Amino acid sequence: MRAGAGAAAAAAAGSLGAAAAAAAKLALGAGGEAAGGPLPVLLRLSCVGLVFVCNAVMWAVFTKALRLSSSSAAASVTTTASNFISSAILGKLLFRETWTALWWVGLTMTVCGLMLLHTAAPQLVQVPAEKKE
Repeated sequence: MRAGAGAAAAAAAGSLGAAAAAAAKLALGAGGEAAGGPLPVLLRLSCVGLVFVCNAVMWAVFTKALRLSSSSAAASVTTTASNFISSAILGKLLFRETWTALWWVGLTMTVCGLMLLHTAAPQLVQVPAEKKE
Protein backbone atom coordinates (compact mmCIF):
# COMPACT_ATOMS: atom_id res chain seq x y z
CA MET A 1 0.00 0.00 0.00
CA ARG A 2 2.77 2.40 0.95
CA ALA A 3 4.72 2.08 -2.32
CA GLY A 4 1.52 2.44 -4.37
CA ALA A 5 0.60 5.57 -2.43
CA GLY A 6 4.09 6.95 -3.05
CA ALA A 7 3.80 6.34 -6.79
CA ALA A 8 0.35 7.94 -6.88
CA ALA A 9 1.61 10.99 -4.98
CA ALA A 10 4.62 11.25 -7.30
CA ALA A 11 2.37 11.08 -10.37
CA ALA A 12 0.11 13.76 -8.90
CA ALA A 13 3.13 15.99 -8.22
CA GLY A 14 4.22 15.66 -11.84
CA SER A 15 0.75 16.55 -13.08
CA LEU A 16 0.63 19.59 -10.81
CA GLY A 17 3.99 20.73 -12.18
CA ALA A 18 2.64 20.43 -15.71
CA ALA A 19 -0.46 22.41 -14.73
CA ALA A 20 1.78 25.17 -13.32
CA ALA A 21 3.74 25.30 -16.57
CA ALA A 22 0.56 25.47 -18.66
CA ALA A 23 -0.80 28.27 -16.46
CA ALA A 24 2.47 30.16 -16.90
CA LYS A 25 2.30 29.76 -20.65
CA LEU A 26 -1.27 31.04 -20.63
CA ALA A 27 -0.37 33.99 -18.41
CA LEU A 28 2.82 35.01 -20.18
CA GLY A 29 2.20 33.83 -23.72
CA ALA A 30 3.79 35.87 -26.49
CA GLY A 31 1.63 38.90 -27.28
CA GLY A 32 -1.39 37.54 -25.43
CA GLU A 33 -2.03 35.00 -28.12
CA ALA A 34 -1.72 31.92 -25.90
CA ALA A 35 -4.42 29.28 -26.39
CA GLY A 36 -5.59 30.77 -29.66
CA GLY A 37 -6.60 34.30 -28.67
CA PRO A 38 -5.95 37.31 -26.50
CA LEU A 39 -6.53 36.81 -22.80
CA PRO A 40 -8.03 39.52 -20.60
CA VAL A 41 -5.81 40.96 -17.87
CA LEU A 42 -7.88 39.45 -15.04
CA LEU A 43 -7.57 35.97 -16.57
CA ARG A 44 -3.81 36.45 -16.97
CA LEU A 45 -3.48 37.46 -13.32
CA SER A 46 -5.53 34.43 -12.30
CA CYS A 47 -3.15 32.22 -14.27
CA VAL A 48 -0.16 33.79 -12.50
CA GLY A 49 -1.81 33.00 -9.16
CA LEU A 50 -2.49 29.47 -10.37
CA VAL A 51 1.22 29.02 -11.13
CA PHE A 52 2.10 29.74 -7.50
CA VAL A 53 -0.71 27.59 -6.09
CA CYS A 54 0.11 24.61 -8.33
CA ASN A 55 3.81 24.83 -7.48
CA ALA A 56 3.17 25.06 -3.74
CA VAL A 57 0.82 22.06 -3.78
CA MET A 58 3.19 20.18 -6.11
CA TRP A 59 6.07 20.53 -3.64
CA ALA A 60 3.88 19.40 -0.74
CA VAL A 61 2.70 16.34 -2.68
CA PHE A 62 6.23 15.56 -3.91
CA THR A 63 7.52 15.67 -0.35
CA LYS A 64 4.79 13.22 0.63
CA ALA A 65 5.77 10.99 -2.31
CA LEU A 66 9.38 10.98 -1.13
CA ARG A 67 8.25 9.94 2.34
CA LEU A 68 5.96 7.16 1.05
CA SER A 69 8.20 5.75 -1.70
CA SER A 70 10.72 2.98 -1.24
CA SER A 71 13.45 5.21 -2.71
CA SER A 72 13.87 8.83 -3.66
CA ALA A 73 14.87 7.73 -7.17
CA ALA A 74 11.51 6.02 -7.72
CA ALA A 75 9.63 9.13 -6.59
CA SER A 76 11.77 11.46 -8.70
CA VAL A 77 11.57 9.38 -11.87
CA THR A 78 7.81 8.89 -11.50
CA THR A 79 7.29 12.62 -10.97
CA THR A 80 9.40 13.46 -14.02
CA ALA A 81 7.60 10.94 -16.23
CA SER A 82 4.20 12.13 -15.04
CA ASN A 83 5.22 15.72 -15.77
CA PHE A 84 6.40 14.73 -19.26
CA ILE A 85 3.14 12.96 -20.09
CA SER A 86 0.87 15.58 -18.48
CA SER A 87 2.70 18.43 -20.22
CA ALA A 88 2.20 16.74 -23.56
CA ILE A 89 -1.52 16.20 -22.95
CA LEU A 90 -2.05 19.78 -21.76
CA GLY A 91 -0.02 21.07 -24.71
CA LYS A 92 -2.22 19.17 -27.11
CA LEU A 93 -5.48 20.30 -25.44
CA LEU A 94 -4.64 23.94 -24.72
CA PHE A 95 -2.11 24.92 -27.38
CA ARG A 96 -2.78 22.49 -30.26
CA GLU A 97 0.76 21.08 -30.09
CA THR A 98 1.55 18.01 -32.16
CA TRP A 99 3.05 14.69 -31.15
CA THR A 100 5.74 13.30 -33.43
CA ALA A 101 6.79 9.68 -33.83
CA LEU A 102 9.90 10.43 -31.78
CA TRP A 103 7.67 11.66 -28.93
CA TRP A 104 5.82 8.32 -28.97
CA VAL A 105 9.13 6.44 -28.87
CA GLY A 106 10.19 8.51 -25.88
CA LEU A 107 6.87 7.93 -24.14
CA THR A 108 7.11 4.17 -24.71
CA MET A 109 10.64 4.05 -23.29
CA THR A 110 9.59 6.16 -20.30
CA VAL A 111 6.64 3.90 -19.49
CA CYS A 112 8.81 0.77 -19.87
CA GLY A 113 11.40 2.26 -17.53
CA LEU A 114 8.70 3.08 -14.98
CA MET A 115 7.37 -0.47 -15.15
CA LEU A 116 10.87 -1.85 -14.54
CA LEU A 117 11.46 0.55 -11.69
CA HIS A 118 8.20 -0.16 -9.90
CA THR A 119 8.06 -3.93 -10.44
CA ALA A 120 11.68 -4.78 -9.60
CA ALA A 121 12.18 -6.38 -6.21
CA PRO A 122 14.29 -4.22 -3.90
CA GLN A 123 17.80 -5.53 -3.31
CA LEU A 124 18.91 -5.59 0.30
CA VAL A 125 22.56 -4.84 0.93
CA GLN A 126 24.12 -6.33 4.03
CA VAL A 127 26.55 -4.13 5.89
CA PRO A 128 29.32 -6.11 7.61
CA ALA A 129 29.35 -5.79 11.38
CA GLU A 130 32.26 -3.93 12.94
CA LYS A 131 34.96 -6.02 14.59
CA LYS A 132 35.27 -5.66 18.33
CA GLU A 133 38.78 -5.56 19.79
